[in-house]
Amino acid sequence: MSSETYEIIELSNGDVALRRAGHKEDPLVRIHFSAESLEFLREHKIAIARAMLEAGIEAVQDINELEPEPFEEEEVDITEHTIH
Repeated sequence: MSSETYEIIELSNGDVALRRAGHKEDPLVRIHFSAESLEFLREHKIAIARAMLEAGIEAVQDINELEPEPFEEEEVDITEHTIH
C-alpha cells in the first residue's frame, strides 16, 4: 500500500471496513463478523477488526519485501546406461 491515509469505519450493516481517508467509494476491505462472533466479541469488535487489518497490511509489506528465488535448472546426467 502507498503512504496514503486510511480509515477504519463501521458500515451501516455493522461490517467493519478499511477505506481511503476522506473517500466515499467502496472500501478496500470489509470484515463481516457472524452473529455468534459478535456475541463473543461484544464491544471489542472494532479492536479485533483493527488487529486483523494491521496483520493484513504487515503481511502485504512482507510479501513486497520478498525477492523471488531464481529458478535453477537441475543438471541432468545424460550418460547412456545399458540395462541388462
